[in-house]
Amino acid sequence: MSFSIGIVGLPNVGKSTLFKALTKKQVDAANYPFCTIDPNVGVVAVPDERLEKLAVVSKSAKIVPTTIEFIDIAGIVKGASKGEGLGNKFLANIREVDAIVQVVRQFSDANVIHVANKVDPESDRETINLELILADLQTVEKRLETNSKEVRAGKKEALELQPVLEKAKAGLEAGRLALEVITDSEEKLTLKDLCLLTMKPMIYVLNVDEDRVFQETDYLTVSAKIEAELAELPAEEAKAYLQELKLDASGLDRLIVKAYQTLGLITYFTSGEMETKAWTIKAGTKAPQAAGVIHTDFEQGFIRAEIVNWRDLAEAGGEARAKEKGLIRLEGKEYVMADGDVAHFRFA
Repeated sequence: MSFSIGIVGLPNVGKSTLFKALTKKQVDAANYPFCTIDPNVGVVAVPDERLEKLAVVSKSAKIVPTTIEFIDIAGIVKGASKGEGLGNKFLANIREVDAIVQVVRQFSDANVIHVANKVDPESDRETINLELILADLQTVEKRLETNSKEVRAGKKEALELQPVLEKAKAGLEAGRLALEVITDSEEKLTLKDLCLLTMKPMIYVLNVDEDRVFQETDYLTVSAKIEAELAELPAEEAKAYLQELKLDASGLDRLIVKAYQTLGLITYFTSGEMETKAWTIKAGTKAPQAAGVIHTDFEQGFIRAEIVNWRDLAEAGGEARAKEKGLIRLEGKEYVMADGDVAHFRFA
């Protein structure tokens, strides 16, 4: 299971620089608005130290991490919902992502133009959210118009949808994000096909000067400049640089952890001589559905799963010793997978 994160922000807040650092994929980060016209997509490996430890005890020939897809999307400006700047093009590019990362600027650089001629992170955030709200309001009003006709015709689905649409409209008109208004799981499903932008989980990243990465804030604090420097270094040198900066983890690692938390994701593993591989699933996923992430046949023919915690397996020194110690257990169709499970699925 892969997932995608759309990176958005006003022009020149550093989102393309951050994207370049995260993916090591070269994009045009020139110093003028709308230099990123088409979305740039980069797929990066999710770092996980558990993989190497499992690969050692399993004597795996290769390691296959799970991945995350970052999509760098053209800068948004005030009035985007009405077609200003790249307007509708921007909005269309983020409707299919699983979550939205909003990059707002706090770094000071007189040579880098700010579209609003001022550095104000809260103002950036308000501008972006307002444009997303206005775009969603248009979507909801359009659906209300067509749904009202079906209500008059007495269609059951339309009658059920109408109050949810009206609730969403009222909330959006009040300047609230849809995810703050539509909180009931059934109501969320009812509106799913609208792909509302403000229904998506939001992660706020504050792009700061290098000497302010330690400040306490409600944002995920990152220096895109530091991340860009780290991206150019070999792994060992990057690790040493982080230690020099007294940082526990890179911005990429912290952003991935935040994304996992925001989307409610966990990781399980398969491990053997051929490979040790990480798989991403939603928290609460049962064993058959987790097996289905590997192959649909695994889910359809699921019999049972052999489960062991990754740390228990690593400390035991491998599968054989883990079995001797009784650390591997059999689980059935109702077993809910836990983060860090190492699984071997049996299927017909």
